Amino acid sequence: MDNEIYLDGNATTAVLPAALRAATEAMAERYGNPSSTHATGLKAKALLDAARERACRLLGVGPGRLMFNSGATEGIQTAVLSALCAVRARRTAGEPAGTLLVYGATEHKAVPESLAHWNVLLGLDLELVPLPVGHDGRHDLAALRRLAPHAAFVCTMAANNETGVISDLAGIAAALADSPALWMVDCVQALGKLPLDLAATRIDYAPFSGHKLYAPKGVGMLYVRAGAPFTPLMKGGGQETGWRSGTENMAGIAGFGAVLAALEPGSLPDGATFRSHAELCAFRDRLADALGQALPGIVFNAPFDKALPTTLNFSVPGLSSKELLDLFDAAAVRVSAGSACSAAKAQPSHVLEAMGLPEWRSSNAVRLSFGPLMEEATVEEACARIARCGAALRQAGLLGEPTAARPDGLLQLSAGGSHTWLVFDAASGRCAVIDPQPALEDRIGTLLRAHGYREAVRLSTHDGTGWPAAGDSLGLGAQCLRRLASGTGRQCYLLGPDGEAPRHAFIGAADPAGLAQLLPANILLCPGRDAPDAPPALCTVPPADTAPASLAGMHLDAAAVASLLREHPAALLVDVREPYEHAATARFAGLRAVSIPLSRLAGELPAWLARAERVPLVFFCRSGNRSARAAGCLRSLGYAEAYHLQGGIALS
Repeated sequence: MDNEIYLDGNATTAVLPAALRAATEAMAERYGNPSSTHATGLKAKALLDAARERACRLLGVGPGRLMFNSGATEGIQTAVLSALCAVRARRTAGEPAGTLLVYGATEHKAVPESLAHWNVLLGLDLELVPLPVGHDGRHDLAALRRLAPHAAFVCTMAANNETGVISDLAGIAAALADSPALWMVDCVQALGKLPLDLAATRIDYAPFSGHKLYAPKGVGMLYVRAGAPFTPLMKGGGQETGWRSGTENMAGIAGFGAVLAALEPGSLPDGATFRSHAELCAFRDRLADALGQALPGIVFNAPFDKALPTTLNFSVPGLSSKELLDLFDAAAVRVSAGSACSAAKAQPSHVLEAMGLPEWRSSNAVRLSFGPLMEEATVEEACARIARCGAALRQAGLLGEPTAARPDGLLQLSAGGSHTWLVFDAASGRCAVIDPQPALEDRIGTLLRAHGYREAVRLSTHDGTGWPAAGDSLGLGAQCLRRLASGTGRQCYLLGPDGEAPRHAFIGAADPAGLAQLLPANILLCPGRDAPDAPPALCTVPPADTAPASLAGMHLDAAAVASLLREHPAALLVDVREPYEHAATARFAGLRAVSIPLSRLAGELPAWLARAERVPLVFFCRSGNRSARAAGCLRSLGYAEAYHLQGGIALS
């Protein structure tokens, strides 16, 4: 595969080479415990003190305190515990304490979940209130002014992790001027990107995370304003002057210290390490232009003039975030679908929902983010790969523009456990649509227009509607559809070459009850819906027609795949990713692979199953999920020589 272009810096970053060297040196040469009083311990303590002093200078800590910890989550927990313990003490003393826990509606989920957690554990019964934001992602200051007199604790961000929107901290401070509320500002995305002078602000607590800015994972900082109440999250050995017990992560702190040194003006003999704000803005604009040219209709979800130049959040009409992520990943461009902590949950972005954006944008958003180490050559290559991604989508007909490529045969589209089947006949330019799903209407229309197809018929297995003629057969170029009543009110449609036995049966429900006795032997069943609590369906056969092959030995690692291909030169390596993913991939490390996407697998099955001599079929995809389904489908049909690359090309 290509060398990757990493554009997911808001999730994490590579470790700065200087930070890696500093961490290694700390483990190899300054391995002492900074609490020890002998010379080895004193060397470690000197390193710890130097890193803290540098951080205090950079952040303008002044008389405030700065402790090292494990990262932003611990910092948030500590700040929330400290603030809520202070609220409880005020309440016990009969002092005004406030009744509301106010947090920005676009906060990282760690904030409201921490508030709810400690609110229950401390028995405070305070009301959690999300502070609304406008369409630009900035906090509603008028709403905050109304809430401020009743607020006990307010939590906002310096810059949002999904959109990069920069908060109006001065405006928030003004709204809280007469409020008794304590104030935490999540500064995770601000470090190295925004000027910070914390002692000059009203901010009581500010958590930071090292791995968001080229330091190792597992190290962070928490700023506490002078005079702000504080309760340790962890007590024990008294490290960090009793504020955070536990032996310090010296390797992480050393690495973080090296990053802080790179941020400090004039601290490095060879000049600045990080790009200037103007340079980062120029990079952002070039990437945005490349995206605009590659993806017609793209919408950026945050105004550039109110966001960090290192974050682009966008949505593309007609394309899901999963499709876009798979496409970019195929081109070895690493982006994400919002916060890395919730990316696997496939839910709309709560940040974009809070901004009042349409559902299609919040559900299908993609985040491209980079750090201040970005290089000119990386931007240039990223733009080239973005262009390649756009060309792959055009060729696949997914951008609504005419394309010379014309699919032929069977295509499966899926949404929410239901399946629509398209039967293309390239010679006549006609297409049959079976069991169209409302969620797929736009995709169906886009494909037909782009590839120059005319919808010949639209059929339903549920109620039998759409059949255009009185007879029981319908010609579709070289293919023929036949109607078969099940006797249960459902319709079944059989498909095969004109004049030959049918090869596919479109059966609606995944359970062929009532149809098994009516169907030809060995016909492939193409369901319109998945069975309850079953994995997504591909093709099956009527019960007892074919004995399934064992799944043992189906999962192969990269070494086993290479060995199998050497032993069986005729073996077929099959890429089951979508055509646009295959096209966006520059090369396969010298391997020859055919593109047969999972959505078109049903059309290839009859030819494979009819072979007298069955060659090994080795399926692969990005992560191994789709290829496992393909190999499992073949084995369920009795094809024992089906395998897949476990873990996909991501791990190979």
